[in-house]
Amino acid sequence: MHIWLLQKKFNCQSLCKLKKIKLMKLNELKPAKGAVHSTKRIGRGQGSGRGGTSTRGHKGQKSRSGYSRKRGFEGGQLPLQARLPKRGFRSRNRIAYVPLNFSRIQEILDKYSLDSITVESLRANGILRKNELVKILAWGEMKKGIQIEAHAASKKALEEVEKMGGKITIL
Repeated sequence: MHIWLLQKKFNCQSLCKLKKIKLMKLNELKPAKGAVHSTKRIGRGQGSGRGGTSTRGHKGQKSRSGYSRKRGFEGGQLPLQARLPKRGFRSRNRIAYVPLNFSRIQEILDKYSLDSITVESLRANGILRKNELVKILAWGEMKKGIQIEAHAASKKALEEVEKMGGKITIL
């Protein structure tokens, strides 16, 4: 008989008796021989066999209690981050804009058949994320002047849109 037939007819214990299998019990579980070691009892006097220096060697900073090496510490040698040349500056107050060129604006107008561009319409069509800011730049060409709503715009972009009869509103 197949094992699955036996399982249908008998319960687990009767099946184990039939096959002469010993059931596993949680209270009888033990780790494999040699897998468990007794832990070192460090700093518990000479009687433990580990007295004196408590496996820390003799003297020095590492033998003291409370020692922890600082991140990037190189044993008193000038650390790498101090040896490398320092360059550049990143301002904490920098405002990051998503650039929107005239050519990209024309693509958006054609694709989504919009008559004006607002921040809400850009977010609704998945062009902008929730907290992103837009800056209009005058690279590329637009066919006609339109109403554009943005957080910033270059001087040239403002001039070009006004020449075409449109308007850029700064939020």
